[in-house]
Amino acid sequence: MEVLIQAPNLTSLDSLAMDVARVVSLRDAATRRLVEVEAQILQLEGEESLLNRVADLFRLLIDQEVIDNAKTAQDLLTEGLQAVFDDLDLSVRAEVEVKGGKVSVDLLTVQRQADGTTTEGSPTEAYGGSVATVQSVLLRIVVLSRRGLRPLLLLDESLGAVAEHYVPRVGLFLSLLSDRMGLDVLVVSHNPVLVEAANQAYRIRNQGGVASFSPIRTRRKA
Repeated sequence: MEVLIQAPNLTSLDSLAMDVARVVSLRDAATRRLVEVEAQILQLEGEESLLNRVADLFRLLIDQEVIDNAKTAQDLLTEGLQAVFDDLDLSVRAEVEVKGGKVSVDLLTVQRQADGTTTEGSPTEAYGGSVATVQSVLLRIVVLSRRGLRPLLLLDESLGAVAEHYVPRVGLFLSLLSDRMGLDVLVVSHNPVLVEAANQAYRIRNQGGVASFSPIRTRRKA
């Protein structure tokens, strides 16, 4: 009986060893990559959590700013309406509510009648052009003040809708606000009553297509 023993193929063994080594190397690389990816996922999850908290903080700050601005607008509008419309018991109420996750503000004009009853609504619908115009001007002043913008208010024939008998009080109130808030108010108007309320007034003429300015009056501040 003969037994044949075949010598191992060294070439095949070497090739197999190389394949095993390559597979082990790929496994180790995949393991390292998996560890890196898991670390990145943890880092990104941490950043997402932080950004969500920052977003919540900004949302709270913005909501608080809206509420603060509403209170400022409410107070200034009420002061202005009572100063101008001295024959009407007018005030402004800020109605703050959350709609769709956002703070919403409605400014309602309120009038108290002699019998104690009150009516309220938007100025354009319930109170006419005079009240709406004055409120529009005052809201622009609120925006200038709260946003830290240059204290300059430009009104180009913006007060034309105000009833004539209220114009003197509008001019007086704008003059008082100008002094109190350090606000420059530039009014372009044909109304001589507003000219009288101004600290400085100029007449503008068109001379050959060129605008020329000549002083009308200057009132020194006390």
